Amino acid sequence: MIAIINGRFFLPDAKGDFAIVTDKAILCEGERIAAIVDAQEAAVLPAESIIDAGGGYVAPGFLNVHVHGCDGMDTMDDDAQALPRMARLQAKTGVTGFLPTTMTCAWKEVETAFAHIRQCMQKQPEGARVLGAHMEGPFISPAKKGAQAEENIRQADFSLVEPWQDVVRIITLAPEELPDYTFVTACEQTGTTVSIGHTAADYDTVMDAIENHGVHHITHLYNAMTPFHHRNPGVVGAALDSAANCEIIADNVHAHPAAQRLLYRAKGGKHIILITDSLRACGIGDGPSELGGQAVFVKGELATLADGTIAGSVATMNRCVAHFWQNTGAPLPEVIEMVTKTPAQELGLYAELGSLEAGKRADIVIFDDGVNIRQTIIGGKVFA
Repeated sequence: MIAIINGRFFLPDAKGDFAIVTDKAILCEGERIAAIVDAQEAAVLPAESIIDAGGGYVAPGFLNVHVHGCDGMDTMDDDAQALPRMARLQAKTGVTGFLPTTMTCAWKEVETAFAHIRQCMQKQPEGARVLGAHMEGPFISPAKKGAQAEENIRQADFSLVEPWQDVVRIITLAPEELPDYTFVTACEQTGTTVSIGHTAADYDTVMDAIENHGVHHITHLYNAMTPFHHRNPGVVGAALDSAANCEIIADNVHAHPAAQRLLYRAKGGKHIILITDSLRACGIGDGPSELGGQAVFVKGELATLADGTIAGSVATMNRCVAHFWQNTGAPLPEVIEMVTKTPAQELGLYAELGSLEAGKRADIVIFDDGVNIRQTIIGGKVFA
């Protein structure tokens, strides 16, 4: 058994909302949180069983539901070392579970990526756990393809996805490209979240999908979708005017700080999921890189295709948390819910992870006031 002491703990209150508590300790046994106890109860444990948080914040491990790559590797790489390397860098930035995200590539290549993801789900690598896949395309709009390759865009077909039901957790698509909602219904019946993204849909189409067809997720709000206009509210207007969970890349490149504030205020601090949408270039600095077979150029926080199109981010999750916290002035417990509780609920995993409660996985992150990661604990073991 280990005990985490001397921390500012994010614990759910009677309503389930996170609050900071300082007079507690977390006891972990094996891969689980055994109990949340008064601080003095942990004092009797031997020193080797103690993790002293040093006054830092102690939160559930971060969840990243949209990440293409990092540390020079990409989800689409046909390389058994790609996901393990990504898992290690994710853990260093506070992430304890993530969805490797596929691109609009040839379907054979997508299936190869799914096979690697399935293998890692069955035999988890060291670092952040692979929770499944986020399938971004190929069922998207050519008009809003962004950095996706248009030649690989295709009509939604559940027979393609059906063999991978155990792997695919989120599918990003353009609702206006669907002939009907049969595909969405099939996804709902198998527990796969359908997300609206890379879409030229209008406000009414998106609201119909949300209100009448059970769609409740928006991929990287503001990017690769119809913008807000006072006579044509677009996808952005529907996202802000509904209870759909909205991803946002809080890197100050994909979404201006003011746009982050507008999302926070429109949603009342709820239904927001911070993501990185990071590329293989994340964590390796400036220079040339690649995304889906396309050349990418990185300078500072900006990654673009040759024509200047923004092509994903080089952000890490701890930096996104810091940016959103600073930009919005939101209470930190609310921001932490955006990378823990809310994505866990979206994935149907909140009974297992996403909060610090007895019986849940001991996936925990300790960080300072600058959201610099001090320690990441995955399944009760300190990640080194």
